[in-house]
Amino acid sequence: MPTDIEYTRVEETFTSEGVTCAATVYRPGTASPGNRTPVIVMAHGFGGVRALRLPAYAELFAAAGYVVMLFDYRYFGDSEGEPRQLLDVASQLADWRAAIAFARTIDVADPDTVVAWGTSFAGGHVITTAGSGERLAAIIAQVPHVSGPAAVRATGIRRALRIAPVALADTVAALLHRAPRYVASIGPEGSAAVMSAPGAEEAFERLVTESGIRRGEYAETVAARIALRIGLYSPARSAARVRCPALIQVATGDTIAPAAAATRAARSMPDATVLTYEGGHFDPYVAPLFPAVVADQLAFLRTVAPVD
Repeated sequence: MPTDIEYTRVEETFTSEGVTCAATVYRPGTASPGNRTPVIVMAHGFGGVRALRLPAYAELFAAAGYVVMLFDYRYFGDSEGEPRQLLDVASQLADWRAAIAFARTIDVADPDTVVAWGTSFAGGHVITTAGSGERLAAIIAQVPHVSGPAAVRATGIRRALRIAPVALADTVAALLHRAPRYVASIGPEGSAAVMSAPGAEEAFERLVTESGIRRGEYAETVAARIALRIGLYSPARSAARVRCPALIQVATGDTIAPAAAATRAARSMPDATVLTYEGGHFDPYVAPLFPAVVADQLAFLRTVAPVD
């Protein structure tokens, strides 16, 4: 497969349940309305935005001949929606369905060959989406969140207790239709952040730097109520209903989305490939692991959604 194809990049929008969501579409020069090309739909994980390292993947996929679409969930990044930084699982799953529907309408995309690519929390979303019956050629789930209880155990009781008061306050605020109470989505070890595992903030800092953006350019908070709901969201429950080919990529030292839980979920899928890498949750996004992770994704794509 060629990996030096020229491509264009265009900012677009689509609508999800009446809310305008921002998207970036990459069109390889080899694609045309008369030569429809497989399309990869991509979104980020917990509180993440498409500008955060996803273009590095998209550029390589487009250079290999794929149409690629990145999108921001409602309430996050460049998408619309109020209140800001509200992570609602049902809304994000609806955004995935709307994004896939929009991707099928891209002028050079093959509507019958759509691959859903998700990382971290979105890795769980693509499993749930595929398991709900969405017609997909394949899914790629990188360091996916698959088990709410496993994620809570990985967080640890002390960290959970630090977040609990503001999470409860935000839940009450939601019931009273008041403005959200926010918590940091990532922070130093021991802080009252949703992700504060040892080394997480340092790894995230590098991810931001490699993305060519600055800390604070995009909000790094989330409405705190999600901390009480993470334990209830287990995409592994949908794993047995995933009928399309699936690539599940896990990191052995992942203290946010434990590899063991993802591996168990993959065993329930009729057609899953599990690849394991030495590293932590944020390592697949950057060197030295990034090239191997993307090479494996491209090899998988060549099999399940080849381009001419």
